[in-house]
Amino acid sequence: MRAQGRTTQRRLGNAGLRVFARRGFHETRVDDIVRAARTSHGTFYLYFANKEDLLRELALKCSAAIERLANDVPAVGPDSEGAAALRGFLDAFFEVYAHYGVVIRAWMEGQVTDGAVDRLGVDAFTHVARALWHSLRTAGAIHDEATVAALMALLERTSYAMSSRDLGFDHAEAIDTLTTVVHRGFFNGAPGP
Repeated sequence: MRAQGRTTQRRLGNAGLRVFARRGFHETRVDDIVRAARTSHGTFYLYFANKEDLLRELALKCSAAIERLANDVPAVGPDSEGAAALRGFLDAFFEVYAHYGVVIRAWMEGQVTDGAVDRLGVDAFTHVARALWHSLRTAGAIHDEATVAALMALLERTSYAMSSRDLGFDHAEAIDTLTTVVHRGFFNGAPGP
């Protein structure tokens, strides 16, 4: 695909993310996406067969972004360097969630009827959980699989809350607070200054 085609496909994808977030996947029509992308139906159908096909493409991109996160889970020690590494990971996690939240919510809420697309989400989040388990184990902080499940639930629900509504607090402060909670509570981190 040429550069202009990739740009158009990206514009349609971004419009789909916005419209899916506002209207919900099931209530969204191709017409809504086309209007948000300021393009024609013909252009949409050059790249996607229907809105399910667009969701599939977005899910592939989201899955790849989450897989990159899993590959970048840092070693987290109990010191300030460990806290800084953890903060960098959490910031990246929230950034991916903020961008692809509608796709992740579709996975979590069972809105994806395509089993292969649904499996992408399960596999990607399982990879993140395994990487976090390894980091916890390396830090000597893991007790059992329930610890990783609790950490994943904390990250996913906090990400959901922060990306789905304006909670009225500063993003950087929220990441700092979550870093402190996760570092101390899961990685046996020392309190900061």
